[in-house]
Amino acid sequence: MKLTSEQINQLYLFTRQHYVEYYDLQTELVDHLANAIETEWQQNPKLTFDEVLNKEFKKFGVFGFMDVVENRQAALGKKYNSLVWEHFKEYFGIPKIVLTLAMTFILFIILKASSYQEWTIIGLYLSLFGFTIYEMIKSQRLRNKKKKSEQKRWLFEEIINQYGAFSGAILLPFNVLLQIFNHIDTEVTNDYFLLAISFVLVLLSVTLFIIFKIIPPKTQIYLEQTYPEYKYEKL
Repeated sequence: MKLTSEQINQLYLFTRQHYVEYYDLQTELVDHLANAIETEWQQNPKLTFDEVLNKEFKKFGVFGFMDVVENRQAALGKKYNSLVWEHFKEYFGIPKIVLTLAMTFILFIILKASSYQEWTIIGLYLSLFGFTIYEMIKSQRLRNKKKKSEQKRWLFEEIINQYGAFSGAILLPFNVLLQIFNHIDTEVTNDYFLLAISFVLVLLSVTLFIIFKIIPPKTQIYLEQTYPEYKYEKL
């Protein structure tokens, strides 16, 4: 005996009522419950849907889905993080590494020739920081809008948002380099630090570009392939 579409929807509602907030986690639990219910019906076909569901839910123990959700969230989180790092590794292939080094050298030449090195560096840094804040605010507004409209929440999207927050955090220690820069005495040392700062700025720029512009569209593609509901939700 197979579950109907209405019963599947009831399972999704049941998981939400028991504090499973992310749709990808809900889907994994629904698949588990659906298989368990269908197996139970093979042995006890006279039981109702609610009776079998309650019976299966009791097997999760006093804390309900809590332990399972934590384990599955950790497993899915690991899987999603692996996908994110695959995108990073793809982007940092040999051609991109050469391009990054070339951009570093160009920025170094510009800073070397500039009469306002410190202001140029600060300006570039503030531009990166402003871009990060803008993207994080935009992402937060989208999450709030989705929450108000009761759209599905996805763990993968939440992990991408965490990368965005982390990128904002890694920009903050940059002032340490600027403090060191202020205490440079020799021209040779100055060149080394200019080169280091150029590399850091370029690397941060590329990292932020990947986090905010490259990975999110690929995240959508993955979710659409894995969960067709994601595509229809975006229409």
